[in-house]
Amino acid sequence: MIIAVASGKGGTGKTTIATNLAKSIGEGAQLIDCDVEEPNSHLFLNPQIEKSEEVCVPRPKVDLDKCTYCGDCAKICRFSAIVVVKKHVLVFPELCHGCGGCSKVCPEEAISEIPNSIGIVEQGKSHSLSFIHGRLEVGQAMSPPLIKAARGLAAGNGVVIIDSPPGTSCPVIASIKGSDFCILVTEPTPFGLNDLELAVEVVFELGIPAGVVINRSDIGDLAVKEFCQRRSIPILMEIPEDRQIAEAYSRGEMIIDVMPEYKLKFQQLFAKIEEISTGITG
Repeated sequence: MIIAVASGKGGTGKTTIATNLAKSIGEGAQLIDCDVEEPNSHLFLNPQIEKSEEVCVPRPKVDLDKCTYCGDCAKICRFSAIVVVKKHVLVFPELCHGCGGCSKVCPEEAISEIPNSIGIVEQGKSHSLSFIHGRLEVGQAMSPPLIKAARGLAAGNGVVIIDSPPGTSCPVIASIKGSDFCILVTEPTPFGLNDLELAVEVVFELGIPAGVVINRSDIGDLAVKEFCQRRSIPILMEIPEDRQIAEAYSRGEMIIDVMPEYKLKFQQLFAKIEEISTGITG
């Protein structure tokens, strides 16, 4: 079972939910941190990294001795990663999506592909929990290939928890697509509601069943709960504003370690997800 944890914006407690849920499930569970631009699950799980692998995407290399500067390569590229200006061919690797279209349309076969490193994927263990995260290289803009590489290492069985990037853009879709369930983490504020509405549209468009966890549930108003009721979205868990939780987070400590009663609450969260998923597939 693959459970993605997402949020319409950053700072809602997405990583807190993902890490505590994964550790509460325990043996056989796997956490994949797909927030590759700023991964931070490792700060709470303290995994022992056992393997590191470089991730590359192809980028074009132009043989100017063969090139006739026809411009076909530039015409097919939707991202302006390759541009032909008179007798010059300019390649912008940071814009390249690695589709290979430019090399395929080149009539002179003047374009080949070379690997371009965008980051690394690391694997390890945190006690009985399997851990994977990606780290995007500074200056790289293309995170989806790195996210897909991290997700490609998911275990074939057991429970996989995916800590997704915040927002609703391409990296989020690459993280949650194909999941069996998506936990949407929000706060009961106008900003929280606005971004929850956006996130709900994304997961529904992808056909992924979803439920909501409301963090800092005793602040703000009831608009989030009313929205969930209107859209028939289950509220899976509520976590109140608690100084002890905030202090634990600031020290890089897990809620379930500082407040052991929360382990049962996260196990109940998982049980609710299993029940909803069973009802859908049944």
